[in-house]
Amino acid sequence: MSRVSISPQRRDELLDALRRGTVPSASLDLLAVGLEGLRPALEAELGAVRGGRGVLKAVRGEYGSGKTFFARWLQEMARRGGFASSEVQISETETPLHRLETVYRRLVENLSTTGTRLGALRSIVDGWFYTLEEEVLQTGMADEAELLEHTNRLMERRLEQVTRQAPAFAACLRGYREALAEGDSETADGLLAWLSGLPNVAARIKRKAGIKGDIDHFGAMSFLSGLLTVLRDSGQSGLVLVLDEVETLQRVRGDVRDKGLNALRQFMDEVEAGRYPGLYLLVTGTPAFFDGPNGVQRLPPLAQRFHVDFTTDARFDNPRAVQIRLSGFDLERLNEVGATVRDIYASHCANAERVLELADDPYLNDLAQAVTGELGGKVGVAPRVFLKKLVADILDRIDQFPDFDPRRHYALTVSDTELTEVERNARGASNVDEIELDL
Repeated sequence: MSRVSISPQRRDELLDALRRGTVPSASLDLLAVGLEGLRPALEAELGAVRGGRGVLKAVRGEYGSGKTFFARWLQEMARRGGFASSEVQISETETPLHRLETVYRRLVENLSTTGTRLGALRSIVDGWFYTLEEEVLQTGMADEAELLEHTNRLMERRLEQVTRQAPAFAACLRGYREALAEGDSETADGLLAWLSGLPNVAARIKRKAGIKGDIDHFGAMSFLSGLLTVLRDSGQSGLVLVLDEVETLQRVRGDVRDKGLNALRQFMDEVEAGRYPGLYLLVTGTPAFFDGPNGVQRLPPLAQRFHVDFTTDARFDNPRAVQIRLSGFDLERLNEVGATVRDIYASHCANAERVLELADDPYLNDLAQAVTGELGGKVGVAPRVFLKKLVADILDRIDQFPDFDPRRHYALTVSDTELTEVERNARGASNVDEIELDL
């Protein structure tokens, strides 16, 4: 029988994501083949953040090497340790890195905790006010009006440093709490939307809190300080913020690229200067972004901060370094993760014995080699397609059809329409190599 212990709900969520060909949002520890060696260093860094430090980390890997998986695995690990997390996909049009107000808005949209997936700001703020009220109540306060007043005073003391840089942050929180106390949900919702960085909040709602305008580039970073304060005081260990696909900066106009790189440098400077205690900042990128002429090398101070010597054998990479590299999959690791997924599938399956028998290790190896062959022999870009085919084409059919045998009834087909751009490029490179030229 299956060797994996997992709840039916976690199993179904994981398998549904793999069927769709997407990275699961939870239970990633079960699929983290080859990453366990990094865990002690990452846990130590998260411990430092929990203690009030800011930490910067970069992860490099080619397209398809698993950077997004690594980032989400780290976020899941952090949330289990009491952290909030957020992932921001950098893009030229929707989330340009030099527009930090947009980065802040995406951060808040994707803010997650153990109890709330995405959009967790309201629960965090409400939890913070509850904590402040409990602290006030311990002094013997009973009157509701006095409770509101004393809680506001305590809030001002907690946000004193942030208020000097972004007084609107505290004003918005005060207005939000007063609106809730008055039962004015429209104003409360509007102020929370403004605090989230959303534009076009009605002026009359902002006037009630004594604020105006929208959050700009500089205000966004001050609001991040305020958010970290609220997180810490509401019982969270800190915030893991992932800036994913930063390598897209290489493809934008030169002046925009330089603005983005400079914004990243300023952000890193402030993390290292201690302005963001409780923040773990993870930046992902390709080797070309870190080493090439159109990436961080254009800005020497940035290149110096990210520099790590990767000329030695990858076996001896230092996981404590500011930048770590992902080596990608080989066939052994691909087979290992395939076996894990098969065992997860069988863990709550009426036909578990058939699944384990027909999708045995030799068959998984055959399927892995076939998928890899379809993608130009590049194992590093094969995991997504391999796991999608395994779950949707093999395991589901074994489970549902008593006479289905994958060795007799299934032939692997891979269409360009189901592939990502990176996977199509890998396949296309293989096809080009196979063309015979008449010389």
